[in-house]
Amino acid sequence: MLVITQMFQELSISNAIDVSRRRIRGLLIFFIIALVISGLTAFPLVCEVGMLHQYLGEGTATAERWPELAGWITRVYHGVTETDARHPFILYGTDWLAFAHLTIAVAFWGPVKDPIRNVWVIEFGMIACLMIVPLALICGSVRGIPFYWQLIDCSFGVVGIIPLGLARRGVKRIEALGQRIHQ
Repeated sequence: MLVITQMFQELSISNAIDVSRRRIRGLLIFFIIALVISGLTAFPLVCEVGMLHQYLGEGTATAERWPELAGWITRVYHGVTETDARHPFILYGTDWLAFAHLTIAVAFWGPVKDPIRNVWVIEFGMIACLMIVPLALICGSVRGIPFYWQLIDCSFGVVGIIPLGLARRGVKRIEALGQRIHQ
């Protein structure tokens, strides 16, 4: 009878581990997709800022409701288009930003395959998300970025840490359940 009870406990723990692994994979795949999308949007910067200016810049309906936002978007539009026209090599920096996002996304494939062994990548990502906040606030202030835009930049770290934190918690749960099996 004890053997049967132990088998059911191990089966129940094994099922809980499988559910946790699937949940972790889903969270990490969401994070990877978000990184890839974020990275890919850095390549067509001039086109994107042009569209943003067309719909939200000065002279649009948005300008009446949020004149500071419209003014900022117009300023960014002029800065990006003038830089592209006169010094396109400077935009090469945003190409490298895109590359960094794509490379970091690749690093998260390890935890998708084996979250226990690669929990350090999840923790690295959480640290990077936390580091976004001081970077955005310090560098944003130095570069003259409006505070509300700095908060938008900070939101990437705040939003990004949520799936990573849930994934890390899932890894710790699997570790605890695995220890129960081996007792």
